[in-house]
Amino acid sequence: MVKALLYGLGTAAPLVIGAAIGLRWHIPKKVLAALMAFGAGTMIAASAEELFGPAFEVGPAALMGGALMLGAGVYVVANHLIETRLGAASVGWALMLGAILDGVPENAALGVSMSEGSVALLVAIAVGNTPEAIGSAASLRSMPGMGARRGMLMWAATGVILIVVTVAAHGVADSVGTTTIATSQAFAGGATIAVLADTLMPEAYEDGGWWVGLATALGFFTAYLLG
Repeated sequence: MVKALLYGLGTAAPLVIGAAIGLRWHIPKKVLAALMAFGAGTMIAASAEELFGPAFEVGPAALMGGALMLGAGVYVVANHLIETRLGAASVGWALMLGAILDGVPENAALGVSMSEGSVALLVAIAVGNTPEAIGSAASLRSMPGMGARRGMLMWAATGVILIVVTVAAHGVADSVGTTTIATSQAFAGGATIAVLADTLMPEAYEDGGWWVGLATALGFFTAYLLG
């Protein structure tokens, strides 16, 4: 359980640190765009190599594909509802939603697979979480009624949820089948892809310009290197 707690902290701490940076300092838009693009690159690697790839090798293709599409669909619909209600102010909430929708199944898969070695997945999640939280917190800070304290509490609560999920998943690891784990990974992969396509990469390109593709490629390479 101690190892599971440490793994959970390893994924949650970057979220809290990133949120603190985004809420405390006014980061230039181009720098923030580069960070978000870098995070997008790490998430591309994680969704392919650490989430859907292993799931596709374990479970039936139809089931894994369905879980992938369900994960993407849940985020797309929820993000559309947020955009409809908040308009231009929706980016921060959308990124937080993405952190939860892809983070919960990611951390569940992390907790269950610890005995088989999951350092690569831990690194990919941690590296991708920081810029995602920075971008979300920076967007939330500009919203009316959203002070630094409230924003920090929201991201801290998200971090606690991810820690609890990791520890709980590790606790029931012996009773969870490989297909269930794979389905969770595929769902997380779909949610991650949707976050990238709908929110993270468009926002990075809008604020950063044509060169953010280089930051994305660097993040992709870094995830492979550290993993």
